[in-house]
Formats: sequence, structure tokens, C-alpha cells
Amino acid sequence: MTRRTAVVTGGASGIGAAIAERLRKNGYGVATFDMRPVDTELSYAVDVTNRAQVDAALTEVRAQLGLVTILVNAAGVEGFVAFHDLDFAAWQRVIDVNLNGVFHCVQAVLPDMLTAGWGRIVNISSSSTHSGTPMKSHYVAAKSAVNGLTKVLALEYSPHGITVNAVPPGFIDTPMLRNAERRGDFDRITIDDLIAATPVRRIGQPQDVAAMCGFLVSEEAGYITGQIIGVNGGRVT
Repeated sequence: MTRRTAVVTGGASGIGAAIAERLRKNGYGVATFDMRPVDTELSYAVDVTNRAQVDAALTEVRAQLGLVTILVNAAGVEGFVAFHDLDFAAWQRVIDVNLNGVFHCVQAVLPDMLTAGWGRIVNISSSSTHSGTPMKSHYVAAKSAVNGLTKVLALEYSPHGITVNAVPPGFIDTPMLRNAERRGDFDRITIDDLIAATPVRRIGQPQDVAAMCGFLVSEEAGYITGQIIGVNGGRVT
């Protein structure tokens, strides 16, 4: 088997960085796209809402590593604001990154996968799509749309050897989570409260999500497509 090439968006930190590291360890050629790329080879400054930047970076990746046949969409932004205080610019920004960014990246890599007759797409959504989360209407709306898009793409492209799945992480220890904690976005709920409400009684780590992604992009996962597979310690079942 020739070496597969993967692109991980949001790959400079948190869940995206853990996924990129896992895929490298598994033997894939990996490039990361992020607004603030890390200072390593094959790390590109890309705003996923800008199709021209996505296309330009993919051209460079192809020149270095060949056709891109694995895509993990982990780029994301969130916000905490009551719906009646949410202005449309803030709504649009969250939709642009979390949903439209997936649109741009998937559409840009599909020709490579169709040419290869093989592909793996994993979209990182959110466990908030199951039950909702107060003060995050724009984020939950975008991630819920990603789950729906995942199912449609699976139906359209699985006959071409391309599987498409979504992973909604639960309570994961990331810079985004810790920033929300510092801002007081959890109101009177603490990290310890969230751990106590998690059946496995611990906070999730980015590596937990990366392990699932490592499996879903593998040859062994070829019969799994159109699925929303939670990594959440049992909090959402």
C-alpha cells in the first residue's frame, strides 16, 4: 500500500494537534491547516473559511506528499452568549468556521479521493448536538449541521470508496475548554462537577478523540460510514 496523505484542520493545538500526532505515528504523511500554524514542516497558515487559501495549501501538500485521501475537519470556534444578545456577525463567524469550513475543505479534497477510488473523511462535531447547550446556539447549530452533512456525504460518496463519519467529542481537556473555564462560561458548574457527571469519572483527553480518528481513517474501518460516533466517557448515550 502506498503511503496515505492526510490533512488535519485546526491541527496546531488541542484535539486537532493530537489527531495529527496520532496519524503521523500511524505512518501517514500529515499536513496541518490552522490560523496559527506550528513551526514545523507541512504546517500551513490557512483560514478554512477562505477557499483560495484552502486550495493554495492543498496544491503545496500535493506537491510534497501526493494526493490527499484523508481529511479530518477539526478546526472550530465557539462562543458563549444568550441568543437574544447574539448579533448576526458573531453568528455568521461561528457558522463560517464550523460549517462552511467543512464545506470548503471537503469539496476541495474530493477530487483527489475520487481519483484514488479511496478516501476517509472525519468531521469533528460536538456532543452538544445531542442535548443542546445554553448560550451556544450558533455553535450547536453549526455542529448539528455538520452531523447532517456527514450523513449526506456518506450516502453520496461511499460507493466511490470514500467513507464519511463524524466524531462528537464530549468533555475534553483542551485550551478551548480551559479558556471557557477562566471566563466563567460554566456559571457555577466546575470542572470537578463535570467529572462527577461523567460515568468514567475523568475528563477526556485529546488523545481519546485521536484514537477514534486513527481507527476511522484506517483500512479496517472501510465498512463504517455515515456514523456519528461519540467519544464522551458515557455522558451522552
